[in-house]
Amino acid sequence: MKKSDAVELLLLGAIWGASFLFMRMGANEFGGMALAGVRAIGATICSIPLLFSRRRRIELRKHWFSVALIGLANSALPFVFFSYAAQSLPSGLSAIFDAIAPLLVAASGWLWLGEKLDAPRVSGLVIGFAGVVWLIGGSIGFGHGGATAVWAMAACVAANVCYTFGAHYSHRRLQEVSPLTVATGSQMAAAVMLLPFTIWLWPAKSPSTEAWIAAIGLAAICTSLAYILFYGLLARIGSAKSMAVLYLIPVFGVLWGALFLHERITLPMAGGCILILLGVALTTGMLHPKAAPAEPASAVEKA
Repeated sequence: MKKSDAVELLLLGAIWGASFLFMRMGANEFGGMALAGVRAIGATICSIPLLFSRRRRIELRKHWFSVALIGLANSALPFVFFSYAAQSLPSGLSAIFDAIAPLLVAASGWLWLGEKLDAPRVSGLVIGFAGVVWLIGGSIGFGHGGATAVWAMAACVAANVCYTFGAHYSHRRLQEVSPLTVATGSQMAAAVMLLPFTIWLWPAKSPSTEAWIAAIGLAAICTSLAYILFYGLLARIGSAKSMAVLYLIPVFGVLWGALFLHERITLPMAGGCILILLGVALTTGMLHPKAAPAEPASAVEKA
């Protein structure tokens, strides 16, 4: 990996980690649904130049239904769920939950699609989900009400379930479509889906300048620009190395929350984060435990 690619990967992790900061800053004034709508609509406006490509327009016309479904699963619903969670959960905690998507993808592929998992990956699932249980159990009653916190954490998990469906569906139905077409088309679909709800649930009191800055940053930087950076990295360094960003998002999410919102880094957050990231590293194959040395042939024969 070139130094420029490593820097861009770090930048992408910082940007996506900041999305939880921006959601936390804007969610209480916009409301979860309106903020999600502003994010999708703003990202679509910023991405319009990418649709000038004739190839992308042809691909969108041919695969519009599948792309729209990805827009629902990978953008519209997760935006709503995470924005709802941001009204009551610290931004760092929401960012940690965002790291469980690879665990859900691996577990669902194993349980329902017959995909094989070796011992390290199975142990990774166990460790990662133990981290989620620790995180939820230790974080109830974050000072915002136990029931509220539970529902907010459930929304974070639901967002990752949506990502899991999107990952499996796009892998099977959209492999021949360019990733940038899927990204821009799915944002357009999400914007169309969320527009009527955004108008209907628009806050009675106009959001402050700070909330608008957060919403614009969420749309332009954390969504539109982030997708361009990600798919550029994907083309240059491949999917395996690009997935390292999954380990950077929670770190930056916690860091930005602590620096700008003075959020406390608690023991459940730290412990859950470590277990989840270790589980993801094992499950995705980024961490390869050395196999035990084989017994000598003579010993095997004697046994």
